[in-house]
Amino acid sequence: MGAGLPKQLLDVAGKPVLRHTLEAFEASAAVDRIVLVMAEGHHEAAWNIAKAANVTKLSAVIGGGATRADSSVAAIRWAQEAAGPGAKLLVHDAARMLVTGRIIADVAAALDEWEAVTAAVPSSDTVVETEGGRITAVPDRARLARVQTPQGFRLGLIAAAHEAAAADPGFTPTDDCSVVLRYRPDVPVRIVEGAERNLKVTGPEDLRIAAALLGAP
Repeated sequence: MGAGLPKQLLDVAGKPVLRHTLEAFEASAAVDRIVLVMAEGHHEAAWNIAKAANVTKLSAVIGGGATRADSSVAAIRWAQEAAGPGAKLLVHDAARMLVTGRIIADVAAALDEWEAVTAAVPSSDTVVETEGGRITAVPDRARLARVQTPQGFRLGLIAAAHEAAAADPGFTPTDDCSVVLRYRPDVPVRIVEGAERNLKVTGPEDLRIAAALLGAP
């Protein structure tokens, strides 16, 4: 992002990105408790944002790790102390500030039948494999989807999968479903419909798009 603050603390349409996200999960009847994994030095700011938004479900703000997987493990360990292995854990990118209540509810509901679930949208672009600056393969677009969050898991499953991943230094996951696919290939990962609106704020242009979607001037 190139900003002096974590992108979750930047304002969009008059509110921090994080507040938009917290409000979505606060409003969801499918969510009982929220744990926020946040970079050290910004915990107080996160609590202040939650307080300003009257978020009552935020139970803890904890430190993250050097990698996405480390941060996921921190949340998993917190959840293990707070709930049993059969609990539902939704893992969400705080930067996906436009997540809808429908997506949150659908992921949580799918966990009644499945142990691992992710929101995703079909790829409208042709995606290619490359090496050395040239195209090496063109996968069938009809079989491709773009993964979003939240991703949902039965707590015991995702804890065991990450434990196995931690013992494999050669594997660097980019999301939590990939951990399940690699270390628990016997467990199917269900897809529920995401939304194009559920974008991840990554660069400055995403801030402008999010503001436009919210109708900000």
